[in-house]
Amino acid sequence: MSAPSAEGSTDSVQTFELGPEHELRFEVEGKNKVIMSVRAGMAEVFGTELVKEKEYTFLSGAKIAVFTWQGATIELRGKAEGCYIAKETPMVMYLNCHAGLEQLRRKAEENSELHGPVLMVVGPQDVGKSTLCRLLLNYGVRMGRRPIFVDLDVGQSHVSIPGTIGALLVERPAAVEEGFSQQAPIVYHFGHKSPSGNIKLFNTLVSTLAECIKERMQANRKANVSGVIINTCGWVKQSGYRSLTHIAQAFEVDVIVVLDQERLYNELVRDMPPFVRVVFLPKSGGVVERNKAARSEARDSRVKEYFYGLRSPMYPHSFDVRFSDVKIYKIGAPSLPDSCMPLGMKADDNKTKLVQMQPGMGILNHILAVSFANSLEEEVIQSNVAGFICVTKVDPERQMMTVLSPQPRPLPQTLLLLSEVQYMDSQ
Repeated sequence: MSAPSAEGSTDSVQTFELGPEHELRFEVEGKNKVIMSVRAGMAEVFGTELVKEKEYTFLSGAKIAVFTWQGATIELRGKAEGCYIAKETPMVMYLNCHAGLEQLRRKAEENSELHGPVLMVVGPQDVGKSTLCRLLLNYGVRMGRRPIFVDLDVGQSHVSIPGTIGALLVERPAAVEEGFSQQAPIVYHFGHKSPSGNIKLFNTLVSTLAECIKERMQANRKANVSGVIINTCGWVKQSGYRSLTHIAQAFEVDVIVVLDQERLYNELVRDMPPFVRVVFLPKSGGVVERNKAARSEARDSRVKEYFYGLRSPMYPHSFDVRFSDVKIYKIGAPSLPDSCMPLGMKADDNKTKLVQMQPGMGILNHILAVSFANSLEEEVIQSNVAGFICVTKVDPERQMMTVLSPQPRPLPQTLLLLSEVQYMDSQ
């Protein structure tokens, strides 16, 4: 069956009848797009309710799961890959998790000395941690809550671009096609694609962000009652595991949800204090495992989205900056053996030191964070950033570099932080 599209070409049309607690899963690949609509019944995507008869457009890279509690008729127009109906899903367990969070929120409403739940989602790569966070945040907002979303997944950030950690006050459900509103996030520069790039700096930034979140919750009663939901990266062994315990301690986590790994669950049950509830949940069957190339492509997409927008096109500015007008730093000096260090200083103390970089071809195509800091050392590391620019051209002879920026010249600050994240601007 087919129907003419708006452009006059022919799109394939598929109609799916979903029973109660069934889920329609599909992907969009290549340059294809899929237009989806609910023709009958009620359905949701990752906790966001779908409007009946409204058309939702999904572009390349989208991996969608349309769930219904009562039953629904879903129509897809376009080329959807791997399309099927799942009759067994963990959604009831995820809903029970949300119900447990609501109970803790009600207790916090009744007792001003209590705060809302602080939940951390952990597990290896590609088990659906980000999706579960989005689901729990959306369910919370639909109950009138204003939870804070903390994203510590530096490789695949959903609050800002890769190489950062950040937080966002969630005031409305995520848009089905675009995710949560990115207005007024608080973002810290890390500069690596994995916490293993500089674990000392990562833990320092986690502690700084945790303190900032506590202050905001104390100042905002509704956010304090609604609580915090924390997304983590998929590095869960050795130093990665120790970073998870550090996150739990820094944010004073109440609940830890472990997805799909019993060993990690048992380790956390053993190591967490008694007041921290550790819960094991299965991953959804719709979770897609990604290889390195797919993860790298997703990072590029996030950076491109930052500069050019996702749906409504944005038009970034390109302009020249003199080398002498800015100071570029990298956080973390090369390691030295203990025998070469001053008495009492350890080798990892260098991991949070600032190293000034001489502008040159080495920064070409790299992302630079524009720091709010006015002075060096401690203040730079603990300052959030104003935004990001990308170096698209370097001219050593003229002592100039050309940058891609979301706003016109001049740069709001002149202290820039180098990230290992790169982006080739092909627009």
